[in-house]
Amino acid sequence: MNTLITGSISTTVEAVLINILAAAIAAGLAMVAYIIVFTALDRLTKRTSGIVDNSLVRHAKKPARTIFIILGLLLALPSLTIADDIKVSIERLLSLALTAAVGWLAVNLTKVINDVVAARYNIGVADNLTAREVHTRVRLLQRILAAIVIVITLCLILMAIPGIRQIGVTLFASAGIAGIVGGLAARPALSNLIAGVQLALTQPIRIEDVVIVEGEWGWIEEIRMTFVVVRVWDLRRLIVPLSYFIETPFQNWTRKTADILGTVFLYTDYTVPVQCVRDELHQILKNSELWDGEVWGLQVTNTTEHTLELRALMGARNSGDAWTLRCDVREKLIDFMQREYPEALPRLRGELTGNESPLSLRRDENRATTATP
Repeated sequence: MNTLITGSISTTVEAVLINILAAAIAAGLAMVAYIIVFTALDRLTKRTSGIVDNSLVRHAKKPARTIFIILGLLLALPSLTIADDIKVSIERLLSLALTAAVGWLAVNLTKVINDVVAARYNIGVADNLTAREVHTRVRLLQRILAAIVIVITLCLILMAIPGIRQIGVTLFASAGIAGIVGGLAARPALSNLIAGVQLALTQPIRIEDVVIVEGEWGWIEEIRMTFVVVRVWDLRRLIVPLSYFIETPFQNWTRKTADILGTVFLYTDYTVPVQCVRDELHQILKNSELWDGEVWGLQVTNTTEHTLELRALMGARNSGDAWTLRCDVREKLIDFMQREYPEALPRLRGELTGNESPLSLRRDENRATTATP
C-alpha cells in the first residue's frame, strides 16, 4: 500500500514538474519571439527620422512583452496534462490577463500623441504661447482618452467573469460609457474630470503659464486628470484641484503672451535728480540682454512727508527673465545712487529747539568759560 501511495505521489510531482517546465519553455519561447520582433522593429525605426514609429515602438515594448508571454502560455495550455476544469480556470485567468495587457497597450499608445506634439511644438523657446496652448489641450485630451480606455477594459474584464458578468453588461447596455463618466463626475471627488474637459476647451491655464494661486507665484508644471501641479518660485509644488481654476479667481501673467512687465520701486530723498536716475535706468537696460528692448520708464508714483517713491518699469520676454532683470536693475540703481548721489538716499531729518538748540548750547558754553577763575 505504501509503495502504491509513494508511486502515486511521485507520479503527481513528476506531472507537476513537467507542466511547470512546459509552461516555462512556452514563456521562454515567447520571450525569444518578443526579442526578435522588437529588435527588428528597433532597427527599422533607427533608419527612419519619423517620430510616430519610434514612439509606437517605445511605448509598446513593456505591454507587448506581457502579451507575448500570455499568448505563449495560452498556446501551451492544451498540451499540459492537467484536469479539464483546472485547465478551463487557467485559460479564463490568462484571458483576463490578456485583456488587461491589451488595455495597458492601448493606454500607452495614446501617449504617442504627446510625443508627436512635443516634437512639432517646442515649448522651450521664448515666444511659446502657441506651443503651450497645443501641449495643454493635447495632454488633457490624451488623459481623458486613456481614462475611457481603462473604463472599457474594466467593463470587458467584468463581462468575462461569469459570476459578475451582468455588472459589465449593465455598464455597457443600460448606462453606457457616457453615463458612467457623467455619473462619476457628479460625485464631488471626481467632478474634476469634467473640469479637465472645460480646461482643455477654454484653456484659462496652459503648461508653463505664470500664475499666482493662493498667494503663491509660480509656473504650471503639470495638468493631470484631477489636479494641477504649480511649481512655486522656491521649487515647492502646490497641488491644486482642477475645479479650482474654474470656480476661483486667480492671476495668469502669461494668458495672451509670454512677454511680461517688471517693476522696481525705489524710495529716495526729495533732493534726488529724477532725470539722472531715469537716464541711468535706460543705460542699464540697454546693456542688459534680458530687456526686450521695447518697454521701459521711470516715474514718481508716490510721495510721503519723508521720501519719494520711484517706479522703474521694464519689459522682458518671459517671467524668468523679468525676475532676474528686476533684481539686476534694483541692485545697479542703488549702486548708482550710492556712488553719484549719496545725499539723495532716504534721510531722517530732525530739528533741535529750545534749550537744545545749537545757539543755546554755545551760550551755555561761553558762560561756563567766563565763570571759571
